[in-house]
Amino acid sequence: MSNTQSSSTSPSHGKLIAVVVAAALVIVLALLSAFIWPGWALNKSAGSSTQQTNGTTSSQNSTSKEEEEPTTPSIKATALPSDATELLKAMPDSVLNYARTKAEASTSWTTASPLEEYTVTYSTGDSAKDVTLIVAQWSTADSAKKQYAALSGALTGEELGAGTVKVSGKATGSYTAKVDANDDAKAIAVWQNDTAVFQVTGAKAAVERFYQSFPL
Repeated sequence: MSNTQSSSTSPSHGKLIAVVVAAALVIVLALLSAFIWPGWALNKSAGSSTQQTNGTTSSQNSTSKEEEEPTTPSIKATALPSDATELLKAMPDSVLNYARTKAEASTSWTTASPLEEYTVTYSTGDSAKDVTLIVAQWSTADSAKKQYAALSGALTGEELGAGTVKVSGKATGSYTAKVDANDDAKAIAVWQNDTAVFQVTGAKAAVERFYQSFPL
């Protein structure tokens, strides 16, 4: 005699299948909503890529700018005359990528009666970026301060910088830099350091770089 088994689907088993199917549909719809219809997931990914690209571009621009502004000269400094005074000898051969190309006695401030005065030209090799330095020395700091006051007081352009000149933490004078009132593409920087007064003129960007790095 053989035994026969009959199979049937219970109501609880059918409900379980329905729940699983419904859950699967919810997951599929969620994926479709995220990546196809609103597109927010794709946009977020694209936004992240854009931010990375922008960051890379910014870094490249910064690097490029640094490369455009070297800190050492590409030309050789012109030698000073054999009879150069101590003041003239104190003028550096170079400042950043600006090398001294000319130095001679001058009389721009004769009315202020300096002991000595010189005009020194510094260049990168590009004459459009040349800066002209006038330096003079007086017998007292008060006389130099008076000349500084006269020069700085005559500057009427937009201020680029101003403050106190310090040597080893001690105040030895003042400085000011302004846009040339007659040509906003140029600038003038003037400063006093004890008994000496300096004035730099030239293209605005060149003057700003030069005077801030000048060692005296």
